[in-house]
Amino acid sequence: MLDPRQARGRDAEDAAARFLERAGLRVVERNVRLQHGEIDLVCHDGDAWVFVEVKCRRASWGDAPSAAVSWRKQRRLVRLAQHYLKWRRLGDARCRFDVVAVTLEDAGATRIRHVPAAFDASGMV
Repeated sequence: MLDPRQARGRDAEDAAARFLERAGLRVVERNVRLQHGEIDLVCHDGDAWVFVEVKCRRASWGDAPSAAVSWRKQRRLVRLAQHYLKWRRLGDARCRFDVVAVTLEDAGATRIRHVPAAFDASGMV
């Protein structure tokens, strides 16, 4: 049984995956666990591999969910993506890093904002 926070996170990832699929991306894998962390969603968009960080927050918290993707988290996701590409033998595949911000409104509605190419890997390796 999931605790409420885990259930909320899973629901946010489900909503993000549906949103991205409607936008034309193909969700390849979810919750990819590697030695140093987890990649929420791995997608394919044209010729690019897309590594997606999903962040969920309540509207009443005041800050946007994407604000929780710190430089440290970005660096970790870049490193995880490198390990993923090596593990899957994808070589020097073109990739990008997106953020999907899921905001839970007080009235129960869910707002989703997709930030394509939210950051890049330059200077993070």
